[in-house]
Amino acid sequence: MKNVALITGASSGIGKALAEIHAASGDLVIIARSEDELNALKNELEVEYNSTILVIVKDLTVENAPKEVFDHLKRKNIEVEYLINNAGFGGVGKFVNRKLEEDLAMIQLNVMALTSLTRLFLPEMLERNSGKILNISSIASLMPGPNQATYFATKAYVTSFSQAIAGEVADSKVSVTALLPGATKTNFGKVSGMDKTMLFNNPASVNEVAKEGYKAMMKGKLVKKTGIGLSQKIMLLLLPLIPKRILLSTVKKMQQ
Repeated sequence: MKNVALITGASSGIGKALAEIHAASGDLVIIARSEDELNALKNELEVEYNSTILVIVKDLTVENAPKEVFDHLKRKNIEVEYLINNAGFGGVGKFVNRKLEEDLAMIQLNVMALTSLTRLFLPEMLERNSGKILNISSIASLMPGPNQATYFATKAYVTSFSQAIAGEVADSKVSVTALLPGATKTNFGKVSGMDKTMLFNNPASVNEVAKEGYKAMMKGKLVKKTGIGLSQKIMLLLLPLIPKRILLSTVKKMQQ
């Protein structure tokens, strides 16, 4: 396999769109829990682009899963040039009313798995002085999120972590990019319940978000915001000026 991109959460949404983009120029390791959807994507991309696709069925909410993925690829002598940490999920509801195990699983996937995979693959990238990492964060990372407290917090970690690691590797040819999409037309909205909130009034195209993210990764950008409506753009510009309690009240209403 050559010019390999490893993509988590590749069975649908942004992850699937990113896989379709990369297959035109390289091979893929695609990871998710859904074996049928991954195999269907593998068959489609191998026929259309003549690329080699390795399917790994793995639940990354399990603590040791990232290391198992890394060890599996080492045994196969597969070198990952692009690490795309896309897998993640959210959930709407007051923190005190949500099931603790669901929020802990969210932290495990959105934060711990992403951190582990970055730590596992980054040394090899630095050793060969080549490689790119794309971490899928969210516009949600730029503010606190009443009624989605844990999700917003996990994405704040992803954005901060990505930029910090980018700073640490700045003297190399390795880059780390954080993609911050707004509401996007994926199953994510339905599963999390966000599709019923004001934030999903006009979601962005998944293909456009993926294209913007892939392009930003290839250019080695630190942060790329995409899929943001006019009202969100105005809000982001005003964030530093809005009193915290008013901001909290506004975000809370948008998610009811």
